[in-house]
Amino acid sequence: MPAVDAQPHPFSFALESVALLVIDMQRDFLLPGGFGESLGNDVAQLSRTIEPLSALLAAWRSYGLPVIHTREGHLPDLSDCPPSKLARGGIGEKGAFGRILVRGEYGHDIVDELAPRDDEIVIDKPGKGAFYATELSDVLEKLNTKQLVVTGVTTEVCVHTTVREANDRGFDCLVLSDCVGSYFPEFQRVGLQMIAAQGGIFGWVADSPTLIAALSAEEPK
Repeated sequence: MPAVDAQPHPFSFALESVALLVIDMQRDFLLPGGFGESLGNDVAQLSRTIEPLSALLAAWRSYGLPVIHTREGHLPDLSDCPPSKLARGGIGEKGAFGRILVRGEYGHDIVDELAPRDDEIVIDKPGKGAFYATELSDVLEKLNTKQLVVTGVTTEVCVHTTVREANDRGFDCLVLSDCVGSYFPEFQRVGLQMIAAQGGIFGWVADSPTLIAALSAEEPK
């Protein structure tokens, strides 16, 4: 059983019951000219995650382990978007990459470098957490998943919400510090500290090279 040197203590996982969760690595959040940048954010704080996450995906896929991608967005008629989000979020408005966070638009999709393979699961979620109003719980049950390696953006919003949802459902979560990102460095730092605080109140934190090194001791499929 691989063990990762993590905070607050080593994270051990079984290959037959672990899945990689890649949260919201979408063009509108990560690319120059997208929704995130239009709000005045420095998208380089998020796009720096692409390279290490790409390397992790290559290693993870070589072991034949499950990968689940998520995308935050809404139906074209916005019927699944609550009024409070519509009022503050600019959802459905015209952006550089199409209507903002609307399913089927160019900006809603995942960046090319991390594009899902045909055999990988993509979950469209209307909220910040990946469990709310989605099939994720059923997917994980069918995969016999007990542990999640969590990556994606943003650390303090969709990553944190999903990790907390997963924790309440009994999943052990390892969050990879170099594969999650926030537009705000302080939120990144504190968000990761919160996950591993108090003996791992929400989960564990490590980096992707440490996880890849732990995997390397196992025989690839």
